[in-house]
Amino acid sequence: MVIKPKVRGFVCVTAHPGGCAAHVEEQVKYVKAKGAIKQGPKKVLVIGASTGYGLASRITAAFGSQAATVGVFFERPSEEGRPATPGWYNTIAFTRAARADGLYARNFNGDAFSKELKQQVVAAIKADLGQVDLVVYSLASPRRTHPVTGVVHKSVLKPVGAPYTNKTVDTDKGVVSEITIEPATEAEIADTTTVMGGEDWEMWIDALEQADALAPGATSVAYSYIGPEVTWPIYKNGTIGLAKNDLERSARKIDARLKAHGYGRAFISVNKALVTQASSAIPVVPLYISILYKVMKARGTHEGCIEQIQRLFATQMYHGSALTFDDGGRVRIDDWEMHPEVQAEVARVWPQVTTENLAALTDIAGYREEFLRLFGFGLPGINYEADVEPHVPLD
Repeated sequence: MVIKPKVRGFVCVTAHPGGCAAHVEEQVKYVKAKGAIKQGPKKVLVIGASTGYGLASRITAAFGSQAATVGVFFERPSEEGRPATPGWYNTIAFTRAARADGLYARNFNGDAFSKELKQQVVAAIKADLGQVDLVVYSLASPRRTHPVTGVVHKSVLKPVGAPYTNKTVDTDKGVVSEITIEPATEAEIADTTTVMGGEDWEMWIDALEQADALAPGATSVAYSYIGPEVTWPIYKNGTIGLAKNDLERSARKIDARLKAHGYGRAFISVNKALVTQASSAIPVVPLYISILYKVMKARGTHEGCIEQIQRLFATQMYHGSALTFDDGGRVRIDDWEMHPEVQAEVARVWPQVTTENLAALTDIAGYREEFLRLFGFGLPGINYEADVEPHVPLD
């Protein structure tokens, strides 16, 4: 079939297998070009490994440190007349590239929140690798079936305490408008924390430790975002921000536990705002990203997922010296985004943006390009008019 992008709201419902493979290959080439991360991890578990920062972590570990990797994700394979999700094709491309280089790569597609999948993954680690020395927690999900209660919790992207009104942009139509979002209820706040907070990360560490599947000195990292004040009502101080606070609570708890039991450390890495499937769903944020991209590209400091994670590994996690933490105990690789001059320019442009000047004042074109690349579209060297086979098995 000929696969074209079909965008509905903030998601593209199609994905191109060849384009996804080319996107993964670009990231692999970038990591290889940056050179070996000599003190990097050797046996790695990535929870949420098929897209975004999780995929970048797996690529960086494998091709920067020659690490064996286990990837956990929840992706939909192709159906009759319907391509698979991009994460499915990304994982196939990663696995083929890793194995071509003689690297171990094993995949688990299923509910990462469940006890059953945790048991399967831990058993595979014990059988194949013995232990892992890095656990990356990069899970993004709209819902979670709690493994103990069986209750289904759904997350929401809402402010807390009061309605929030600000500009947003329809990235597909290019229309700038004002949006008002009603505040979350207490139940919605609790549900969002249950889905996106740190409890499941703790459960993964529990399962690994109980099976003696953590190597001495093992590190665990989870990813977060803070951003500028213009996004705080919907992000940092909203439901998702409260869930990220819970993730930070878990980081402190896991860190103390690992150190007490003779392992390594656990921490949060605060990363840059980027076009991802998750960020596209958050009102206000796509407009902020469009402005940010234009400012950072002009300064030569723009990074994507792979550049961010390669820098995290090479200059912080495996640099041979202590991690650099902020006052909250977090590693900050959003430092270039949050540079005062960058944020001053974003703040200057923000009130000026309208539908009419959107293209001139922001990098909305770059935003759209990056969005489509997530689904395998717009990659050089791919003939998007050609028939392709959507049914590709996961090795």
